[in-house]
Amino acid sequence: MDDLYDEFGNFIGEEVESEEESVREDEAAKYAYDEDDEDVAGAGREVMDLDEGPTNAVILHEDKQYYPTAEQTYGAEVETLVEEVDAQPLSQPIVAPVEEKKFNIEEADLPPVFFDRNFMTSLMNFPEQTRNIALAGHLHHGKTAFMDMLVLETHDINDRLERRAGRNKDEQLRYTDVSILERERGLSVKSAPMSLVLQGTKGKSHLLNIIDTPGHVNFVDEVAAGFRLVDGVCLVVDVLEGVQVNTEQIIKHAVLEDIPMTLILNKMDRLILELRLPPKEAYFKIRQVVEEVNAFIEKTIPGKGASRRLSPEKGNVLFACAELGWSFTLQSFAKMYTDTFGDIDTEEFAKRLWGDIYFNPKKRTFTRKGLEPNSSRSFIHFILEPIYKLFTHCIADTPEDLRPVLESLGIKLKPSQYKSDAKDLLKLACEQFFGPSNGFVDMVVRHIPSPFDATERYLEKYYTGPLDSKVAESMRSCNQDGPLVIHVSKLFNTSDAKRFYSFGRVLSGTARPGSQVRVLGEGYTVDDEEDMVVAAMDEVFIANTRYNIPTDGIPAGQWALLSGVDNSIVKTATLVSPKLENDEDAYIFKPLTHFTESVLKVAVEPVNPSELPKMLDGLRKVQKSYPLIGTKVEESGEHVVLGTGELYMDCVLHDLRKLYSDMEIKVSDPVTRFCETVVEQSMTQCFAITPNKKNRITMIAEPLDDGIARDIESGAVKIRDPARKTAEFFESNYGWDKLAARSIWAFGPDDTGTNILQDDTLPGEVDKKLLRGVRESIRQGFSWATREGPLTEEPIRNTKFRLTDISLASEAIFRGGGQIIPTARRTCYSSFLLASPRLMEPVYAVSVTCLDSFTTEVYTCLSRRRGHVLSEGPIPGTPLSRVNGLIPVIDSFGFETDLRIKTQGAAMVSLSFDNWNVVPGDPLDKGVVVRPLQAASVQATARDFVLKTRRRKGLSDDVSVGTFLEGEQWDELKEGGLLDM
Repeated sequence: MDDLYDEFGNFIGEEVESEEESVREDEAAKYAYDEDDEDVAGAGREVMDLDEGPTNAVILHEDKQYYPTAEQTYGAEVETLVEEVDAQPLSQPIVAPVEEKKFNIEEADLPPVFFDRNFMTSLMNFPEQTRNIALAGHLHHGKTAFMDMLVLETHDINDRLERRAGRNKDEQLRYTDVSILERERGLSVKSAPMSLVLQGTKGKSHLLNIIDTPGHVNFVDEVAAGFRLVDGVCLVVDVLEGVQVNTEQIIKHAVLEDIPMTLILNKMDRLILELRLPPKEAYFKIRQVVEEVNAFIEKTIPGKGASRRLSPEKGNVLFACAELGWSFTLQSFAKMYTDTFGDIDTEEFAKRLWGDIYFNPKKRTFTRKGLEPNSSRSFIHFILEPIYKLFTHCIADTPEDLRPVLESLGIKLKPSQYKSDAKDLLKLACEQFFGPSNGFVDMVVRHIPSPFDATERYLEKYYTGPLDSKVAESMRSCNQDGPLVIHVSKLFNTSDAKRFYSFGRVLSGTARPGSQVRVLGEGYTVDDEEDMVVAAMDEVFIANTRYNIPTDGIPAGQWALLSGVDNSIVKTATLVSPKLENDEDAYIFKPLTHFTESVLKVAVEPVNPSELPKMLDGLRKVQKSYPLIGTKVEESGEHVVLGTGELYMDCVLHDLRKLYSDMEIKVSDPVTRFCETVVEQSMTQCFAITPNKKNRITMIAEPLDDGIARDIESGAVKIRDPARKTAEFFESNYGWDKLAARSIWAFGPDDTGTNILQDDTLPGEVDKKLLRGVRESIRQGFSWATREGPLTEEPIRNTKFRLTDISLASEAIFRGGGQIIPTARRTCYSSFLLASPRLMEPVYAVSVTCLDSFTTEVYTCLSRRRGHVLSEGPIPGTPLSRVNGLIPVIDSFGFETDLRIKTQGAAMVSLSFDNWNVVPGDPLDKGVVVRPLQAASVQATARDFVLKTRRRKGLSDDVSVGTFLEGEQWDELKEGGLLDM
């Protein structure tokens, strides 16, 4: 024991290592390398042997190598670069936290409501108690505010609103504006669906599926997508401004689509607080707005407007002030009198509350004429005067004087509420006086059909399959146990904008999560099943804008929000079961019919060229998000985005940069789409010979009659209709002879294209049997030619191509598509260029609402941009005027900003596509000199547009008919002096 310690008590014996320490030291020794040992760089990298020195030798830190060098790790053949200075900025963390981007406002949890959500889901099983409606109208006419009123009636969120402070306290709720961009700009950009349970005046509950649509004219594509799923439209009109340009578009679309319509006269308080009209004049103002709506309905369907008439006594007109939280119909207001005074027949009383019906207070009778000096119209006496008195007392009286007045009306307020601002006090009083929106529910239930009753119209209008099939019968009866059929018309991005929800209407069966479905795209047909994929519905929700309610199934007749099926959907789709009963064929619903066209064009490219795939992915997502946007790649390689207007394109580019790509992009100056047309018949018959010299095609081009293009685009005549029906249309409407009308081969470039291919050959001169064999090839050549015209590679419009002669090889191998298609295209081009070709440009309809004193500025701004005024007139009962005019789209950029500056912000401008107009001048006139940085003269406009467009697309300046004519015909025309040298 003594041998282990010295005389000082220090331990000098052999140290015993624990097993754990030995292992740890061995592991640590693996990282100790000798820099001078060449064998260390070998494959084994053996640990340096340190037994040569004493066991207790000290090894300095600088003599150790704790980590292998780059050469030892990667080998001597690999070149390694070491950056001495850290390039990462100090503001950027080395390990950055995961960033979750949210672009939409969402509820953290399901908000409390005043109805049982289980009751709502049970109501879905009764389509007779459901209504699918859309709120539509012009910009700032109060659609979103009306939705807020309904939301506050059904959602218990008042406490949350009262806690708001500062600038947010007075902000409008705008519950359905969930996008950050919408809230910043103060207008709706996307449609927003909500499902609410509301009660009528009799206390019966109904499920209302409501979709709030944008009011700006640039976003009418969202309105069209919403209209596809509804059974009725609630048209919201500002009673002060009346019918505006977007209101007219909505009325026209709803009437032509045969969608039932009701009217909501909103902002009734403006008549009292802003215009300060007496009750009698307010009545005439209301009446004028109602008649203005009915006049436009009659204009849309002449002679049939009486059946679609909107009038308060019919119960399909609602009077509302969404900002103050009240609404009523004549029937619901009459019920207020019934509840107060008892023995009154509500329906009979309501019929006497509108029109030239007077009330005599002395005799207490109604008459058709005001016999007494103090007799007034019943609407004024029973409705307007009480409302005026309520407003006057709330605004003018002191709290002490106001309390007995309100209590006599049954309105009970807290003492602190009497000290509120006049507007808040008025809102509280009106909410109690008018009560909930029972009148709105009664109007919708009475005048808009349920899904069970409306499906017949829905199938006739939109379904492409047979209406006598088992599937159609199941949809007609809203059979919840039938085969699954869902029509998807809209895609909504998730909060992080990485995925999309598919929003559609369940027409048959029940949409359940996890179900397999076939996703049929717009290009799907029974003969061509290429546009079809099989997918599974991951989740099924009830859509409520700021929150979605997950369900285990949504039955027929209702709206559903689906996840997991959006990958192959671009615009619209039809979802069907994997297998239908009796192996029936699946058919799709028609694509959307839009109000307008995308005529504004910009080119985009990434700032960093390596991010091109990222931008293309963003473009695909943007195309899903906006129903009417178009994207294409030009011959020059530029990526082009097509939209309806400046605000529309600004929102699209914002979403492309921020939501879907998260990158910087360069955007070109805005330009516009053009079209090409002819104004005369071809000066001679143009022919082209196939490359194998075995076939010869001869054609003539000429302009179509006025109105044919409009009829084709509106669907009044369809090429897919039986030939006899199409022929009868042209015979009766345009005076075509039977032979010409029955010889129409195609519309181009597609089935709704505004060009016609006609067979004008005679049986005695042409072998019709051989001609039928190449008919499809000639059609394809015609479609190719009309899709990209010879002037600027823009679509051809309003042109008829007549096939006058054809010579075909007898052997089928010599008249194949490879020979006929390009030759037919070349023949179309040559005949087109010899028929006085012209360029067409899109034109915006301008509608400006401003004060009378600023109308001269509208004239000035329009005249500077090749525009002109069509009409000008005052808006009755207001100090405002409305100016209507036309302006070319290419000259409209910045027009709204310019006019607002000139009018000090007092003008409201709406620009919507109106028509295609011929550009002044000859686009082939080489005598015109276009000088840089100088405006072209009027007659040089077409030449200027053609040259600049061709240069932008990377084409040569020269457009020569000699490129497409056969050499012999070219020489012949030149010798005859018919062509300029």
